[in-house]
Amino acid sequence: MANRIEVQVIDAPVRQRVDQVLSVLTDSGVLMRGIAAELTAQTELAFQDEGPGWPQLKPATVKARARTGRGAHPILQVSNALARSITSQAGADFAQVGSNMPYAAIHQFGGTIERAPYSGKLRLRTDRKGQLLRRGKNGKLVTFAKEKGPRAHKNYVERRYEVKAHKIEIPARPYLPVTPSGLLTPRASDAIMELLTGLLMR
Repeated sequence: MANRIEVQVIDAPVRQRVDQVLSVLTDSGVLMRGIAAELTAQTELAFQDEGPGWPQLKPATVKARARTGRGAHPILQVSNALARSITSQAGADFAQVGSNMPYAAIHQFGGTIERAPYSGKLRLRTDRKGQLLRRGKNGKLVTFAKEKGPRAHKNYVERRYEVKAHKIEIPARPYLPVTPSGLLTPRASDAIMELLTGLLMR
C-alpha cells in the first residue's frame, strides 16, 4: 500500500536466533506467524501504555479535547482509527506489522505539517432579533447552527474566517516496536527472544 510504513529490523541477536530456529523447523511459517503475532501484541501494548516515552499532549490540545467531551488519554486514540488499522502479515521468510493510515508515519517518527492558508464560513445561531446565542461561563461561547436536516436552525448568521499558512509540529510517539536505528525495542526484543527460545526447546 502506498502509505504503509515499512521498517527494516537489523537486530543482529534476534536475527541470529531466528536463523537457529529456522535450521531445526520444517515449517518456517510457524516461526514467522509467531513473530508477527508478537509484533502486533507489542504494538497494542504501546497504545495501551502510551509508550514508553511518549510526550504528553500540549495544553491547547487537552483543552480542545475537553470541548468535545474527551479526556487527555489515551493519547493517540481519539477515533481509535490508527490503533484499529494495525495489521500483521507473515510468510515463509518474513514477518511484518504496520498501518496504512496516511498519518501513521508522522506519529511514529514525528515531523512537521505545513498547512496552506485557507478560509471558510461558520453558521452561528441567533435569536429572532439577530443577536448571537451565547453559552458558557460569562457567555463567551457561541452556538453553531445546524445547516441541514429536520432540526436545521432557521435563525443564524454566517461569519467568514481566514487562517494563515502555518506549521504544526508533531512529536514522535513510536507505537511500532522498533527504534529509529532499526532495532527492536528492548521489550519487543525480549518477548521475541523468549518466543524463539521456546521454539528451540520443543
